[in-house]
Amino acid sequence: MANEPDQSSSLSPSERSRLQQTFQRGTQNAAANADYAAEMFAACVTGDPASAIYLQSYLGVLRKKHPPKKAGGLTSFLGSGSKAGSLKKPAAAGQWRDVVRLGVEILKANPYDVPSLLAMADACGQLGHQETRGVYLRSALDAAPTDIEVNRQCARFAAEMGNFDQAIACWVRVSSLKGMAEEAEREIARLQVEKTIAAGQGMSGRVAPAAKAGAEAAAGQAAAETDRAADLRKAIAAKPGEIEPYLELADLLEQASQTGEAEKILEKALAASGGDLKVREHMEDRQIRWSRQRLMVAEKRAETDASPAAKQTLDQVRAAHAKLEVEVFSARSARYPENTSFRYELGLRLKAARNVPEAIKQFQEVLQNDVRRKGVVALELGECFQSIRQYDLAMRNYLLALDALTDREPEQRKRALYRAGVLAAGMGDEDAARKHLSTLAGIDFGYRDVAQRLDKLSSVKDKGDS
Repeated sequence: MANEPDQSSSLSPSERSRLQQTFQRGTQNAAANADYAAEMFAACVTGDPASAIYLQSYLGVLRKKHPPKKAGGLTSFLGSGSKAGSLKKPAAAGQWRDVVRLGVEILKANPYDVPSLLAMADACGQLGHQETRGVYLRSALDAAPTDIEVNRQCARFAAEMGNFDQAIACWVRVSSLKGMAEEAEREIARLQVEKTIAAGQGMSGRVAPAAKAGAEAAAGQAAAETDRAADLRKAIAAKPGEIEPYLELADLLEQASQTGEAEKILEKALAASGGDLKVREHMEDRQIRWSRQRLMVAEKRAETDASPAAKQTLDQVRAAHAKLEVEVFSARSARYPENTSFRYELGLRLKAARNVPEAIKQFQEVLQNDVRRKGVVALELGECFQSIRQYDLAMRNYLLALDALTDREPEQRKRALYRAGVLAAGMGDEDAARKHLSTLAGIDFGYRDVAQRLDKLSSVKDKGDS
């Protein structure tokens, strides 16, 4: 089956801007006009199926429009009411974006359609969108917490992300169901081994004496946190419109390494608040932190597992993390146009993602409005221009950086000297190259290959003199 190429990572700056404006309109109307907000968010999810922020807002406003029925609970939405059958044909053809597009329409009427949520999670997984894959799976689990297939897929995803405790919890949840004891026991044992290996404790599973010494104290603290979490859940049930209990509960769950559950709580807080900015930014901060943790886990796994699957997971997690950071800082730059810190951070992420033209645009905006960052921003601009072979512009910015950088920014100054020296040599200006590299050598003779470059310049000069 030939998979359809994903296009979300290659969205043009104008398309990203259009989606961001659509998202802002949805956010502004979420409290007063849920129908309009749902249409705006639906367009965003369809346009960029890799965006967890767009998807969370969409599902949040849908749950507000369609609260779960009390009689029969969420499972009353399942079974014959599912419209997931229409997703089978595009899925069989590997048309994963069509699965998402059609699924978005299905969810408008029933955000608890578990087969559709699972199909959309699989589509996002096929496209390499791990963040949104996780959102769909958590939504399915929230709708059907004892469904075997939901827990099986959630366990697989959690293990791939290195969240072994969450994966084990999924199998424990269904272990008492008919015919599941043997499979659950086998998977729990396998995950315990993987968890031990990932933690670097070998295969013995023995706990060091120092760890045992603090175990009782840790257990006592965990019990207290469990009691507090129960109280917070009661408070949320009693007054679902009050946001602080959600935030505190999410913090407690995060401390207990239950990041998936914490994210679910924040998604509920976002829906309950009508898309409140404070909740959204609280959620964004934690999503970046959790994404960074997933990236660290994937990197560690790839160090010990050279399999193609481990490398693919690392590539996907790395791409998802980069995209999430671009997304968050882009949104914050739009919300707070006077805050150059957000624009500078956005420029760094765009540069790392090789979106150089857009990075240049952000850095130039900062350069014009923030004199404090003049040196470091000029250095970043120089590297951007050099990467697209605009060498005169690159040199101009390197010289601007050298003029603005002070002794309080030693690493950036050394980098600017090195870049200016190397570029000058490449442009045939040996005197300028020698000047910049000699200055650098006087500060740090061991910096990169500066000594070898100076030797090469000296030999060229000697040949010319002879």
